[in-house]
Amino acid sequence: MFFRRFIGALALDASIFEEIEADRRAWVQSILVLVAASFGGRIAAIEFGVTESDRFIAGVIVALGGLLVWVTVVAVLGSYVLAQPQTRSDVPELLRTLGFATAPGVFLSLTAIQPAAPIVVGLVFIWMIAAAVIAIRQALDYTSTGRAVAVCLLGGLLSLGAVGAFVAMFGRTVS
Repeated sequence: MFFRRFIGALALDASIFEEIEADRRAWVQSILVLVAASFGGRIAAIEFGVTESDRFIAGVIVALGGLLVWVTVVAVLGSYVLAQPQTRSDVPELLRTLGFATAPGVFLSLTAIQPAAPIVVGLVFIWMIAAAVIAIRQALDYTSTGRAVAVCLLGGLLSLGAVGAFVAMFGRTVS
């Protein structure tokens, strides 16, 4: 079941995201996907010169915190500000579906092929955004992909600002 869901998330299969949304036990699988994507990110970080493990660990902590902020912002925006009449969701549903949306991150390990690294990062970034849009659309029961894009991008910008402010305030003590 896990591999079918993993491949389905990579294939941007909306029915798989719907299944993940409905399965309250899928949070464990979602964490496994996040861990797998993190390994891909670790290889990419090494290829781009981040070799100190303490800097990498601090980066992972900031990234995970950013994910939690993003999911919370998406939950508020999607469930209240830009909700449709049929919208019913919560943070655990969004965490499960958006956890699986990180599946393309495993391909960041292909940055080990140095000439292809910038292309790989760009493609994986776009792929992950597409997966996040589908995850948001399914978790928030939207009928419009455009609304999911708006929530994804607006939530991303607000979250990036919040995480950026946190790093600006506390970054000197973390590094």
